[in-house]
Amino acid sequence: MTTDTDSTGGDVRLTGISKTYGSFTAVHPLDLTIPQGSFFALLGASGCGKTTTLRMIAGLEDPTTGTVRLGGRDVTDLPPYKRPVNTVFQSYALFPHLSIYENVAFGLRRRGVKSVRKQVGEMLDLVQLGDRAQQRPHQLSGGQQQRVAVARALINHPQVLLLDEPLGALDLKLRRQMQLELKRIQTEVGITFVHVTHDQEEAMTMADQVAVMNGGRVEQLGAPADLYENPGTTFVANFLGTSNLITAGIVESSAEDLVVSAGGGKLKLPAARCRAATAPGGSLLVGVRPEKISLAHADDAAGIPEGRNRITGRITASSFIGVSTQYVVDGPAGSGLQVYEQNVERDSRLAPGAEVVLHWNPAHTFGLDAGQAIDAGTQKVEDAA
Repeated sequence: MTTDTDSTGGDVRLTGISKTYGSFTAVHPLDLTIPQGSFFALLGASGCGKTTTLRMIAGLEDPTTGTVRLGGRDVTDLPPYKRPVNTVFQSYALFPHLSIYENVAFGLRRRGVKSVRKQVGEMLDLVQLGDRAQQRPHQLSGGQQQRVAVARALINHPQVLLLDEPLGALDLKLRRQMQLELKRIQTEVGITFVHVTHDQEEAMTMADQVAVMNGGRVEQLGAPADLYENPGTTFVANFLGTSNLITAGIVESSAEDLVVSAGGGKLKLPAARCRAATAPGGSLLVGVRPEKISLAHADDAAGIPEGRNRITGRITASSFIGVSTQYVVDGPAGSGLQVYEQNVERDSRLAPGAEVVLHWNPAHTFGLDAGQAIDAGTQKVEDAA
């Protein structure tokens, strides 16, 4: 099913929008365009401004500055009930005394729609709860209740559906199932979903685009894969997964590659993946994801192919987690480096105390400004260049 909106009906355009409470700035002025029909995520830790931004779109908070436009229409001064948006909250907010059918029909009945059977039936089928129509909310699981809340929000055909931490109350397995369900529903109805979450896996699973927020600002905006592979800041590098960041000195610089020194050795990275000044003599943070690194016992170092980045170290800890083993390695390039190795053919010599070589494809290396603070959760290493 699709909604009856024009080609720009679901666009959300925030221009210079900000929110302050006294001397505290919850959201610094930002410009953001959310395209119609996209599944868009506002991702960040508690207090980063993501929920405040969502509430300004919904009309539940008045912006201190800026405008909110939906499909070209300025709705900044409109109350929530006059905006073509609906919001789904973590609490579901279902009516416990009404059946599932009547919960979904509520919005239509309030608008004075006489015949609701067809629309309610279609919406219950969309969320795969047609056989539960006469049950009460307490008879459903948390995931089923969430789907009822989504159906109730969608039945009025809003231009934009806002989702405020909608899966936060569910257990891990159910949350993952609902991630796929919400993406399926969004694809079928074809309207704009704006989803607030602190869960990076949730955002990357569902969203077409993700805005990573930190301290009331958008740190980086892009497709999930691009944010993960090409983070622009240390915060993004570690909020979306884990990164090893090594402080290194720039030795050579060209339009294609950089050569840097770290831990007494040389590393190479593509110039296109560097978000820092690249003049020789300067420094930067060299980043590589733990799963991009291969681990070889020092006795096998001669077998590592030419052209790969490599650093030496000693395993200080290892954890078997089923599909992979996670290693912690200390060495001249830094301490606490993390490596995730798939458990395909495990080398029994790779145990705490073993001397090893970490090696990876230079194309999987990225560079960040060495002047950035290394955020909590970032793999911190010391300059050994």
